[in-house]
Amino acid sequence: MRVVVDKNSPVVTEAFQQFGEVRALATKEITADSIRDADMVIVRSETKVTKEFLLGSSIRFVGTATIGTDHVDLEYLRAHGIGFASAPGSNANSVAEYIVAALLTLAQRKGFVLQGKIIGVVGVGNVGSKVARYVKALGMVVLQNDPPLSRATGNPHFIPLDDLMGADFITLHVPLTTTGMDPTYHLFNAKRISTMKKGAILVNTARGSVVDNTALRNALDRRHLDGSVLDVWEGEPGIDVELLKKTDIATSHIAGYSFDGKLAAVKMVYAAACQFFGQAPTWMPEKSLPKPRLERIVVSDMGDSLEETLRTIVKKCYDIERDDRLLRGISTVADDGVRSYFNRLRVEYGMRREFYNTTIELPAALASMEVVLTSLGFVVVIR
Repeated sequence: MRVVVDKNSPVVTEAFQQFGEVRALATKEITADSIRDADMVIVRSETKVTKEFLLGSSIRFVGTATIGTDHVDLEYLRAHGIGFASAPGSNANSVAEYIVAALLTLAQRKGFVLQGKIIGVVGVGNVGSKVARYVKALGMVVLQNDPPLSRATGNPHFIPLDDLMGADFITLHVPLTTTGMDPTYHLFNAKRISTMKKGAILVNTARGSVVDNTALRNALDRRHLDGSVLDVWEGEPGIDVELLKKTDIATSHIAGYSFDGKLAAVKMVYAAACQFFGQAPTWMPEKSLPKPRLERIVVSDMGDSLEETLRTIVKKCYDIERDDRLLRGISTVADDGVRSYFNRLRVEYGMRREFYNTTIELPAALASMEVVLTSLGFVVVIR
């Protein structure tokens, strides 16, 4: 078999070599021409898998090492008997850790504490449910909105979107849809944003077009909102640089880009391909794990507060401000260089490991921190 893979996914060549010849290409090189003679293609969200992309090819299986599928024409695949797999939930922990890092950073910058603040989580699936658990561990009051889950479960914890508008923070974790009972395209448009609490902060790590970026920029201009955190953008990679300048934390669609999350996605798609082609799995992903950069953090005292200590620990594992600084460099390039700059940040994204790879060593006097740290995924030992 011939397999074309996006080399931006870690160890993807190693994973799929059991099927035959593997060609690892840069995202921009994965085109209708380059997959013409391939039996399988493994993409990421930047590659649009359309009828035109597949027409005339020998493709029998499409995999996307991402949680979203809005870049794939699923109807065309079904109609032509082409197998398909995505990786729902693979980057959930990575995104949740991004949210934790963003909130702790904003609290420090703006001089407030997260304890007791109200956060509305819109979309409580694989990602949103983990975010809800993590922010609750930070001492925040969590409101949850998810109409499909509400209908399916009848769980009273899911409340109408209108009832979230008084929250101090709203964080979005929904797929991008334009049809059905719960379309999410411009879910947060000018009207919706105007109903948010004055001084609230909007966080979007879902899809860019879930938020009307022009409406958000206007809300920030007139100071209706006190800030925003954006990892996803309308029109990316051709993003609104003026909106970026008004955003508190701005990153290049990398919230889910931990090495562990990418590896989990490859593992899920690989398993689906093995099942589709009737092959027994031979790849062992555990052998592909590099040594964590930071295996242990020794905490000697509480510092100014628990929240400040948490922020210090989290920053050592994931410096979200570095990702923010890197994207802000886009303002120095010419207009025609914005797209390539944004894409380069994604392609060249460095090694980021999730919290569970780091052990926190606490003195007995700080044993009370163990519950919070383990709730965020860290391994804790008391000395």
